[in-house]
Amino acid sequence: MGGFSCFAEAPLGLLDHGPGELRDRHCHDDAFVAVVLEGGYQEAGDEGRWNVRPGDALIHHAFESHLDRFEAKGARVLVLALPAELAATPAVRGRVADPDRLVRLAERDACAASAHFAEMFVAAGSAALDWPDLLADDLRRLAPFTLADWAEQKGVRPETLSRGFRAAYGCTPKSYRADVRARAALAAARLGNESFADIAHRLHFTDQAHMTHAVARLTGASPGWWRRRQMDTRQR
Repeated sequence: MGGFSCFAEAPLGLLDHGPGELRDRHCHDDAFVAVVLEGGYQEAGDEGRWNVRPGDALIHHAFESHLDRFEAKGARVLVLALPAELAATPAVRGRVADPDRLVRLAERDACAASAHFAEMFVAAGSAALDWPDLLADDLRRLAPFTLADWAEQKGVRPETLSRGFRAAYGCTPKSYRADVRARAALAAARLGNESFADIAHRLHFTDQAHMTHAVARLTGASPGWWRRRQMDTRQR
């Protein structure tokens, strides 16, 4: 896992990815943004799947997992901390008009570049590439359904469902839904006063203990720890 912050040493800056490079599904502890400068790649993660080109930007929230498939010519990417102004945005893909200016700013002041990114970022939508994206979208809604029923309704052969989804997203539908649900529980624990039992029920966990285990597996700490940390932050 990697961390990103304006206020601590972190791997912010320019990243060069080689031709045809594949980064298997991985998770970052903290939020960050990636701005494509050259080349392009496909990213598939907890927030969806996109093909990105120069000028495109992707927002990554805390504990999000994704994989990256780089094109034949590779890619150059600027990585910045996610500015506070965009921490709660539902948008995860967009464009910036002048990525070169962000590079110049980042060379002098990473925090200034991050702040300027917030001013430049324009959200952009995207359409599903194929059925794995439709399944991922339904899994992110967290409404209960069986994969067998979904496959039948969409005309996807059950024996190809898991294999095809894994090929696109680097994990099974079951593990994808588990990660999305754990992140939703983490967000609820950190941002509100809803009881943990109510959160577990609303997000369709078996019980509160199941939710606690899921959040701890993803983040290394319990929902209670995250709530206390958030309360301490607010009181400072």
